Amino acid sequence: MLGTELSGVLRSRGMDFRGSDREVDIRDPAALLRFARETPSQGAGFDWILNCSAYTAVDKAEEEEEVARAINAVGAGNIAATAREIGAKVIHLSTDYVFRGDGDRPYLESDPMDPAGAYGRTKAEGERRVAAACEQHFIVRTAWLYGRHGPNFVYTMLRLMRTRDLVSVVADQRGTPTWTFDLANALADIAGKDSSKFGVYHFTNEGQTSWHGFAVEIQRLGRELGILARDCAVTPIGSDQYPSRVKRPSWSVLSKRKIAEQLAIVPPEWKASLRSFLSGIAGSQELDARIGPQA
Repeated sequence: MLGTELSGVLRSRGMDFRGSDREVDIRDPAALLRFARETPSQGAGFDWILNCSAYTAVDKAEEEEEVARAINAVGAGNIAATAREIGAKVIHLSTDYVFRGDGDRPYLESDPMDPAGAYGRTKAEGERRVAAACEQHFIVRTAWLYGRHGPNFVYTMLRLMRTRDLVSVVADQRGTPTWTFDLANALADIAGKDSSKFGVYHFTNEGQTSWHGFAVEIQRLGRELGILARDCAVTPIGSDQYPSRVKRPSWSVLSKRKIAEQLAIVPPEWKASLRSFLSGIAGSQELDARIGPQA
């Protein structure tokens, strides 16, 4: 979802890049180095490596922690080591799950990592490996992603709201919905400015809500933009009513002060971005293919 979005943003800016998918195994240092050396950018070496790869199945990671670790930790470290080897800078994507998720104020980059589950543990280890392998690194933590490419909460809610009279959504977990287009532009800004203000940063959209509040806004905009032709009750429930193998963070709000002050990147407000996203796909055949026809 993010990698495809980022490719589009880089292309629209005229930034020369090369992308890879599963044909380059990030668990294999030799494969990474071979790709970096044999895929030159306009005859020159790479200046930046942007790592959007991750194992993100939060529940499944509880039974596949070593599989998740191979991608989120070992693989991330391999990418950073490759960047160091070729003299490039690296941007690595991380997550709010590196925190315990029981706070009452926006998490700062300097707050200690204390993950509650396997997914968070592997991502926290990945951060440490990236920092150790390449001094020229940016670690960008984000949360609650949705976007045009790939399954996500917005598409799921719209599909259910088109076919059901009632949808129940967790109301006791708070965070910030984040449009992949906004995140991709922030990453492109860092690389485009060739920044050297290395370290850990947070980027989500601005503001906060619950998953229930997010769903209510999806429905409101869906009705306004003609995506939803019928009403659907959106009922709040507690996390204890939603089955999960791992405790989801009740608090996922991240502070964006550092990225604004040090990199001059100011995230848009989440409701404005959600409107822009839905306005851009309303009435499209692509949307109907993803969420199904109107009931």
